[in-house]
Amino acid sequence: MANKANGSFRGRTLRSNIIMSNTGKDTISRDERIFRDMPVKKAVLTMALPTVAGQLIVLFYNLADTFFIGRTGNPYMVAGASLILPVFNIAGALAAVVGLGGGTLISRLLGQNDREEASRVSSFTFYAAALTALCWGVIVLVFMDRILHLLGASANTFPYARQYALCVVVAGAVPTILQLTCAQLLRAAGFSGQAGFGVSMGGILNVILDPLFMFVLLPKGNEILGAGIATLLSNVATLVYFLIVIHSVRRKTVLSLSPGRGLPQKGHIRELFVGGLPGGTSNLLFDLSQIMINKLMSGYGDIPLAAIGIILKAERIPLNTGVGICQGIIPIIAYNYAARNKKRMLDTIWFSRLCGLAVAAVSIALYELFAVQIMQMFIADPETVRIGAGFLRARCLATPFMFMAFHLVFSFTAMGEGKVALFLAVVRQLVLYIPLLFLMGRLFGMYGLVWAQLTGDVITDIVSYACFRYKMKQFDSA
Repeated sequence: MANKANGSFRGRTLRSNIIMSNTGKDTISRDERIFRDMPVKKAVLTMALPTVAGQLIVLFYNLADTFFIGRTGNPYMVAGASLILPVFNIAGALAAVVGLGGGTLISRLLGQNDREEASRVSSFTFYAAALTALCWGVIVLVFMDRILHLLGASANTFPYARQYALCVVVAGAVPTILQLTCAQLLRAAGFSGQAGFGVSMGGILNVILDPLFMFVLLPKGNEILGAGIATLLSNVATLVYFLIVIHSVRRKTVLSLSPGRGLPQKGHIRELFVGGLPGGTSNLLFDLSQIMINKLMSGYGDIPLAAIGIILKAERIPLNTGVGICQGIIPIIAYNYAARNKKRMLDTIWFSRLCGLAVAAVSIALYELFAVQIMQMFIADPETVRIGAGFLRARCLATPFMFMAFHLVFSFTAMGEGKVALFLAVVRQLVLYIPLLFLMGRLFGMYGLVWAQLTGDVITDIVSYACFRYKMKQFDSA
């Protein structure tokens, strides 16, 4: 189907891709200007910088939860919140399946100049995400106790983990997944700035509400509940903002939330889920790996569990930056892949890759130098700081390899190569990393659990790059 669409597209000129403005004049569409005409470096920065900012602020408010909870001096409360992080991140994985799949498909349809179908995909994506979110919230509510025990909650951490999960996962499922989906739709239409602002606004609001609910409005001992309520309200506010933005730009873009436009073609519905499955699976397996490392680390006690919980958040500064870069470039890659503009597509891939690796290099230097100080920002307990500093110095060495792994998965997703992207995601987490956690943990103890990430990602990158080279040769011969 893709080859047929590309073949029919070659006979048309992209210059015909215009929309009517409110004044009745013909104007080149926003997506066309950014994806096709703007210089590559400027286009990448235009799309990626707001997304990176949004990702870092999302991380910042997650870190803020840990920071403010850590001010209680209660490592069990910190561990309880850390246990819920993978479950909360599953919401992001579900949003990726629908939102990333829908957004990427929209960008490819724009590259093929099929704006009507892109509009139908936009509406379908939103309501599919809403249904997915509702189902996830109900599942977590029904199986809450079993999930917490599976995650390794002890008698000391169980009540704190449950309070936090009820707010951010059960009640927060719909606003969390829908606001992430709306952000993907806006990026697909070239509105990366609005998407980044909305995500950033939610993060800043969460940081403001955290201390208010934790230390002012709720009685002492309910700090983790206050953090959960703050996160929930922030996600609701972000969703409302995105709905307003999409409504305001609906006449200028292909974005639509109206079910009256009808369903997309069956082939495109399938392509949406297949295209989003690699990103969602990658996130799910990443969360599964965090669940496994938490579970295995809990066997060494609550203090190492609290330490690794802080590390898994602190190390996400370069990782979230990398994810922001990848999310920003997906529409550009997808558009130019569909338009058969290989040079612009490859220039986008290489420049974004260079940016991500530069961030990783700087991060390694900072983590190695300031590991103790970073741990002390989150908790004052000397033993937790000592163990965590050692963990951080080891884990940070995997940062450039982790970036390369998911950068290649995102690139294949943008090109509509869902099967290849899914294969790489499964190889990275399920075939390599999770088995390495068990093997290296048995051989080297809790530090073996920490070093498993670097070992697995080095192998993953070799396999991923070989697949990328092969795909580019296929592209030339098509």
